[in-house]
Amino acid sequence: MTTDVTFLKTDEMLVNMGPQHPSTHGVLRVVVRTDGEVVRKAVPHIGYLHRCKEKCAEAVTYQQFIPYTDRLDYLASMSNNFAFCWAVEKLGKVEVPERAEYIRVIVAELQRIASHLVSFGTYGLDLGAVTPFLYAFREREKILDIFERISGARLTYSYGRIGGVMRDFDQTTVDMIYRFLDDFEKRWEEYNALLTENEIFIKRTANIGVIPKELAIAYGLSGPCLRGSGVAFDIRRAEPYSVYDRFDFHIPVGEGKMGTVGDCWDRYWVRMVEMKESCRIIRQALSNLPDGPVSNPKVLRVFKPAAGEIYFRAENPRGELGFYIISVGEKKPYRCRVRGPSFCNLSVLSEVAKDCLIADVVAIIGSIDIVLGECDR
Repeated sequence: MTTDVTFLKTDEMLVNMGPQHPSTHGVLRVVVRTDGEVVRKAVPHIGYLHRCKEKCAEAVTYQQFIPYTDRLDYLASMSNNFAFCWAVEKLGKVEVPERAEYIRVIVAELQRIASHLVSFGTYGLDLGAVTPFLYAFREREKILDIFERISGARLTYSYGRIGGVMRDFDQTTVDMIYRFLDDFEKRWEEYNALLTENEIFIKRTANIGVIPKELAIAYGLSGPCLRGSGVAFDIRRAEPYSVYDRFDFHIPVGEGKMGTVGDCWDRYWVRMVEMKESCRIIRQALSNLPDGPVSNPKVLRVFKPAAGEIYFRAENPRGELGFYIISVGEKKPYRCRVRGPSFCNLSVLSEVAKDCLIADVVAIIGSIDIVLGECDR
């Protein structure tokens, strides 16, 4: 008895994921070539949010460009403000009062926690868990209350100033920060119960989207994406700026606890541990917060640094944020180039998403934690 076996041949299909899609974390378009449920190729297409930030820098003064930096990574606006100010201050050899530097560190670390909370919450949503998102935004609102008190805004702050910060901390602000830390350090354990050790979450992230150390370095990854691959590189420690060299903190790296080093779970875990380390830094800074002014009165409204060029990089929640500035002695930059971490981190998607399932592409993008305003600029 013979049996006829018919082999079915499937055709590859192009699927557009985005540019309007909840799991692309912004207006990102990913062209996915699929063979059934298997992804043969995934190519990210950016440019839907391009706003000519670098060209705008050439048309406004140094101070006027600070609000533009808010709109680069709108989940880490404070970090962007300070990175640009540090770059200009280094270019113009501007002294910053010690109290202002401590305040910058405190606010930058609060911003890191707020950004990672959004990453934690939305990552849960990407993978089908609604509750973590509600928990994360509960804590984030408390940080935004602090930011609103010191800057008057809750998303784009323009709090940084060349030579310092816009407004000093009062005792009420300090008390609000301490209350947040006391509460958040307890709540952090709840997050582990919700996602970190959740069996379904582990199966969706462990051994998925593995980025080996060599590949991460080759693609210029930075921040949690690089550290998730086992590379203990953090600019705050490798090239200390501001007053970061005065604080004791650890650099969490991916260890393959649930799967392979450099997988989605490792990148998620690095962000979770970083939030606890940020709490350590904030407590140290608050306990040693010096008295004094929070701005340099010598920085006039018409600020003209001497002719020269500078590249300064700082560690924002997504990685290395760099500013390359050329001055010709005028009140506005001759050229300003931004090195955004999300742009470089996203570039590895095509390499990592090969031969995975369509559902895994969502998990991979979420683990990279991109902000498209920074990619497109």
